[in-house]
Amino acid sequence: MSEYDYLIVGGGEAANAAAHGIRELDSSGSIGIISADTDAPYDRTALTKALWLDPEVNEQTISENTASDTGATILLDTPVRAIHRATHEVTISGGESVGYQKLLLATGSAPTQLAGASDERIIAMRSLANYRKVRELVTDDPTAVVVGGGFIGTEIAAALAANGVAVTLIFPQQVLGSTVFPGKLADRFHQLYLDHGVTLVPGRLAKGALVGADQRPGVLLDDGSEYFAGVVVAGLSAKPVLDLASEAGLEVNRGVVVDAHLKTSDPDIWAAGDIAEYPDVILGRTRIEHVDHAQNSGATAGRSMAGSDETYDHTPYFWSDAFELGWEAIGRLDARLDTEVVELGEGRDVVYYLDEQSRPVGVLLLGVWDSIDKARKVLADAPTDRAELRSRIV
Repeated sequence: MSEYDYLIVGGGEAANAAAHGIRELDSSGSIGIISADTDAPYDRTALTKALWLDPEVNEQTISENTASDTGATILLDTPVRAIHRATHEVTISGGESVGYQKLLLATGSAPTQLAGASDERIIAMRSLANYRKVRELVTDDPTAVVVGGGFIGTEIAAALAANGVAVTLIFPQQVLGSTVFPGKLADRFHQLYLDHGVTLVPGRLAKGALVGADQRPGVLLDDGSEYFAGVVVAGLSAKPVLDLASEAGLEVNRGVVVDAHLKTSDPDIWAAGDIAEYPDVILGRTRIEHVDHAQNSGATAGRSMAGSDETYDHTPYFWSDAFELGWEAIGRLDARLDTEVVELGEGRDVVYYLDEQSRPVGVLLLGVWDSIDKARKVLADAPTDRAELRSRIV
């Protein structure tokens, strides 16, 4: 049985950051990474952005080079089946056991699949292997149906359209982006896709995947209509992978419950990234699925495993791009909340999302750059005076 001083389950950004965090304090302890992915850690944001839009970016440039940089041993395409806390072992596919002194769970999230999606041309966009397959399919047949109006769906739809693919985007809202953007900004976002030639199908839910008479993949909608293309991409919500933690008896709520050091209810097990439900210093107890959180929580967890007493005090931000429009944000973005919109001109806007007490709980920076620290401070200060709020980021 192989055994590691530090064992990391998961092969994404949090795992890579944790290995580097460990090495900041422990130059010689053995590190093992067990990943269900077929590729070593890489920049996942590139799957719907840079790999499609930047000719200088390729599979080599997005590699995190985890093994060479940290000396970690990486097992790929190897799901972990169980954690045995009493013996400090995990069981991997094939039945073998791997021992650990300290364990980090960084299993991330699993994409939601379309019902009946057995055809390899119906793809939930989550991995580098998914990207390769989509790229191959649209090269042969430059048409795509994208299902989902969230970040993943809108990003991949924009990226495909920018590469000359005829894209149909299906989403449940009447206006694209209306769950995040208030009023006029949602209208602007919706029109942006129309201006770039994307066919929008609003107000519809996907009931399942299908294959047409001509053998092209497609999707069946709730009104009975069918859409077919060279590839169907599901950009739907993802769910945190909590089975291992739950079955091992760790405390699990919306995610794996951790303290400020990212330590679970077991003193030798940590959790980071998408699955960690942690006490954010500004937002309160929360769970976040964004790369900035994965990187920073992973690094903190790694250092904590290696003996640091630091706490995770970083409130993460996130970003997205669609054609010429880009934005950064922090906190809760929910168009159902009261909002205060500050128009800075030239398509630049700041949106404050306010709770019932008129306190800002989220900030959207649309075309406004280098201001995320200011936005973070707004959330920390929580001013309720709207005049003051409007003057905070200009």
